[in-house]
Amino acid sequence: MSTLRVTAERLVVLPHPNADRLELAQVGLYRAVVAKGQYTTGEHAVYIPEQSVLPDELIAELGLTGKLAGLLRNRVKAVRLRGEVSQGIVCTPSALAGVDLVAAADARTDFAAALGIVKWVPPVPVSMSGQVESAPDLLRWVDIENIRRLPEIFTAGEPVVATEKIHGTACLLTHVRDGDRILVSSKGVGGRSLSLTASETNLYWRAIRAHGLDEAARKIAAALDADRVGFFGEVYGAGVQDLHYGASAAHDESLGFGLFDVAVAVGGQPVRWLGHHEITTLLADLGLGVPRVPVLYEGAYDAEMLMALAEGTETVSGEGTNIREGLVVRPVTERHSPILGGRAIGKLVSAAYLLRDGGTEYE
Repeated sequence: MSTLRVTAERLVVLPHPNADRLELAQVGLYRAVVAKGQYTTGEHAVYIPEQSVLPDELIAELGLTGKLAGLLRNRVKAVRLRGEVSQGIVCTPSALAGVDLVAAADARTDFAAALGIVKWVPPVPVSMSGQVESAPDLLRWVDIENIRRLPEIFTAGEPVVATEKIHGTACLLTHVRDGDRILVSSKGVGGRSLSLTASETNLYWRAIRAHGLDEAARKIAAALDADRVGFFGEVYGAGVQDLHYGASAAHDESLGFGLFDVAVAVGGQPVRWLGHHEITTLLADLGLGVPRVPVLYEGAYDAEMLMALAEGTETVSGEGTNIREGLVVRPVTERHSPILGGRAIGKLVSAAYLLRDGGTEYE
């Protein structure tokens, strides 16, 4: 998931192709449907992203009572309005009357707390939970921001690799050479520097053992003389999320896993994320058959082309079993992003995924 930030944004207003009384307010590469004449290009307004949970007072003020997602009808979700996908809400809340939105946009001020908006946290099934313990040595995953919100992450023509985004649950494994320890966690639990106690029934531990990931991490640590090696992958299959890719969590031999990142820590140096080709070479040299997420594109960065590529059917199963969730985009050579304040990485999510009915979003 991406981080929740409710910010003031400069709008570009476009005509709605199918409605005389509606327009499209563009924020980055997102578009939200607004009433015609409500805003003009160059004007600033507040953008509330998807997966925001709004307080009742704000919902009523915006005229959205009973119109949002979730059991309590208080969660922002992508919708299709007169044929156009609307992602997020563009508004000018009365609670921010008198606030200089231009200055707030320049300062990237976050209004989530001021407006009582929180990020939606999905419930966690029993198979993904368990006993936890403190794990300060765990290498943690990062939130991936949507390129539509922050299109400046990459520059046109920059060499990038786009991998398929699998709708599963993120699995974190850290091998610590000191004491030959294996730490296993989920994204949500790992974000609190906690690991899951080893269990025969826990989904993440089952995936680790089924695919020999603990031994693979040990071999990489020895080859690179690293103190810690982190594997980051997606566990998927029927019983994990609503998209299953022909796999199943019912039995270990059919439980899907796709590695999408490797990080190493050597001595007191900063944690280093391995580049795509470095991972490929390392796995091949060590004879490790760790399953990886599919690569859908490698070449010059082109935002429009990649947004189109994010749509369609998945390639994970080889049979197009499900819709495609989207893409994760990285530079061919790992680098720092001043826009993100960390590693350069972003995602593009398909409209079909956002608009599907009955979707699950477990972390």
